[in-house]
Amino acid sequence: MNKYIGILSLLLGWLTTVFAQLIPTPDQFLGYPLGSKFTRHHALVGYCKTIAAKSPTTVKLEPYGVTNEGRELLLAFVSSPENIGRLEEIRRNNLRLAGAMKDSSPPPISQMPAIVWLSYNVHGNEPASSEAALQTLYTLANAATDSLKKWLSNTVVVIDPCLNPDGRDRYVNWYNSVVGVHYDPNPLSREHQEPWPQGRSNHYNFDLNRDWAWQTQAETKARMAVYNQWMPQIHVDYHEQGYNEPYYFAPAAEPFHEVITPFQRSFQNLIGKNHARYFDANGWLYFTKERFDLFYPSYGDTYPIYTGAVGMTYEQGGIKGGLGIKTDEGDTLTLADRIQHHFTTGLSTIETVSNHLQELMSAYKQFFEDSRAAKKLSFKTYILTSDQPDKLKAVEKLLAANGITYGSLSNNSNYKGYNYFSQKEETVTLKKYHTAVSMLQTRSVLATVLLEPKGNLSDSNTYDITAWSLPYAYGVEAYALKDVMPVHVIEKQEPTTIITSLIPQSNYGYLIKYNCFTSAKVLAHLLNKSVKLRVASKPFSYANETYERGTLIVLNKGNQVNLTRILAEAVAESHITINAVASGLMDKGVDLGSPENHLINAPSVALITGDQTSSLNVGEIWNFFEQQLHYPITMLNADALLKQNLKSFTTIIVPDGSYKIWNDKAIADKIKEYVQNGGKIIAIENALQFLATTDWGIKNKENKKAEKDAVDSQENNPNNIKRFADRERSELASMVPGAIYKLDLDNTHPLGFGYASTYYSLRQDDNIYQYLKEGWNVGTIKKDGYTVGFSGSKVKSKVIDGLVMGVQEMGNGSIVYLNDNPLFRLFWENGKLLFSNAVFLVGQ
Repeated sequence: MNKYIGILSLLLGWLTTVFAQLIPTPDQFLGYPLGSKFTRHHALVGYCKTIAAKSPTTVKLEPYGVTNEGRELLLAFVSSPENIGRLEEIRRNNLRLAGAMKDSSPPPISQMPAIVWLSYNVHGNEPASSEAALQTLYTLANAATDSLKKWLSNTVVVIDPCLNPDGRDRYVNWYNSVVGVHYDPNPLSREHQEPWPQGRSNHYNFDLNRDWAWQTQAETKARMAVYNQWMPQIHVDYHEQGYNEPYYFAPAAEPFHEVITPFQRSFQNLIGKNHARYFDANGWLYFTKERFDLFYPSYGDTYPIYTGAVGMTYEQGGIKGGLGIKTDEGDTLTLADRIQHHFTTGLSTIETVSNHLQELMSAYKQFFEDSRAAKKLSFKTYILTSDQPDKLKAVEKLLAANGITYGSLSNNSNYKGYNYFSQKEETVTLKKYHTAVSMLQTRSVLATVLLEPKGNLSDSNTYDITAWSLPYAYGVEAYALKDVMPVHVIEKQEPTTIITSLIPQSNYGYLIKYNCFTSAKVLAHLLNKSVKLRVASKPFSYANETYERGTLIVLNKGNQVNLTRILAEAVAESHITINAVASGLMDKGVDLGSPENHLINAPSVALITGDQTSSLNVGEIWNFFEQQLHYPITMLNADALLKQNLKSFTTIIVPDGSYKIWNDKAIADKIKEYVQNGGKIIAIENALQFLATTDWGIKNKENKKAEKDAVDSQENNPNNIKRFADRERSELASMVPGAIYKLDLDNTHPLGFGYASTYYSLRQDDNIYQYLKEGWNVGTIKKDGYTVGFSGSKVKSKVIDGLVMGVQEMGNGSIVYLNDNPLFRLFWENGKLLFSNAVFLVGQ
């Protein structure tokens, strides 16, 4: 019997060896050595599918979506045969451990593997990581060493080989089209000079690494749906930085958000030390604890941290590197080098997790036990309230997408809380509708980060915006309460149920209130359907209802016979109500036939694009029109404006950018003529700076007193002499990386229709303009404008008593000035109505 057992063991060993040989290396599958060429996305997917087919007991694929351009998004799960065989059980037990599933108790953590999630190539022109993903997948699937087998026995590794296939292929296809037979390492070579809009962003020029929480993009929505069904213990976000930079890995830099636990910090240190061991052995340079902080909630490291994982960013030098580039040190950095570095940190991460499994799982369990008790959280309940249900619906949609539970207050007792708008402790005053969020829940940490009035910055030298609180971004009043309030939680977390009422019949016409972005979408739909409608520029009342400026007036006369069907389509899936009127005679205010109620002509809109423009801002506008407003827009290349016929457009949007065209007299004169003949320009952010330096009418506001005070302080106090070592810190006084300011808003102007008298804006520069002498100062900052977020001392003294948003008439046309971007990353929900007003209502 022993003889047969021995033979069987030899046979099994031989079969295992043969089986391993059946798994092709990346080189064998691709037909070229990994790192000698860039791999297009279809080949990445093809290799993953081949590995899964060759090794079904250790690798399982899960497609989770497609990109805007139709490319496949997928995950590869790699683990031991035992773990792969019970993958769904592992997933469900992990959710039970986090408290996200309550059907039964999880098994002891000693019996549970850790989930290690590796995300590659979120920025398309940082391509080395997807190549490294193939090497990592092969190595794990092959598991040729006892160490690898051990690691996979107590971990499930999730590989997302490419988060941004559209951006990656844009870069790879371009690079492959310009590289020669041999790559040229000279940084000046064209293969290192990527053209606009570059491959960093997705199809809509969106930075997907800023979209984790906001989920505005197709790739993010698909990924987050599956990510939140797993909730891993570890998440790594792979990047590249400038090609002269050494490798960066955790631990991260300050500021850390205060909700980040001591364990999450210490485990980053543990992983970093293991990486350093390998990098030191190979003589590779690296750095830690600098530059990349953990504050903004929508990154691939912070979002996982706020949902219980240890999240980390790894950055390899390589942007613009192509297949090889000569660095400032005179060395040639190759794609193969970059792949090896990312491959090494991937395996090192898995090794560290495997060797410290119980410590990690215990801390993960504790994180969610503390979350459900709202431990160490300053505020225990948040209340958002508005008279516009669609505003709260938008907030609820975001909360639901992030797994945050919400509901309504169980009673109407007198509560006291911090009022976001007055910034004082006050008795809670509820509007017609409200949404309550208790922190006694699994996702209380993430909910706190998104909802808290202000985050405490341990260091103002941060990598991104410092303020994003949802009540300001969504334009709803809110209170933060330190006490636990009874909240009736909606079991199935979906936005407030919508019951679309039938459109009442009228022989005369209809009125549609205009007070949120949904109203603007209704307007866009009606214009797309060639419905004739007017906008009220003065308030009036009818049948005991008050109608404010901006009310849409739709009369039967001159419209299609199927008007009610079109109206019903326009308000479907919204809380917008359409009221019938039997007469044009109003009870109070102007009548419907008043000359003050202007006919809205459907605008023909163009957007300037190209290498003089910010691809990110262009993408925000493009996506906004196509995916949210559902209104046509034409893209014009800035370099070709002189040759193009602008007369066919009523509105031209000039996005943020660095423009040469304003300095070209022929183009500037052409655009001025376009405006004077009745056209409209909408200028955003830095586009205003170029207009302010010419004779368009808008001028920068100089703060001479602040500048003089700064000079006097420097000259009269020798202790204030700047030290070279403090150069970065001294610059912070002039920076505003993203802070919220309160604007006084003229809501009697069409640009302000649908708003109250204040608007909270996200500021990212210190630009402020003189009040328009011949125009309308619609959005202005007064002395008390600063609200929350980091704003340097010089910025605070400069950004007062000036113009941020305005409208200037020029001949028969107009210019809309928007110094702050109302569509920022498309999560600034309350700015979307304002931008729609600029497009549809201004100049009518």
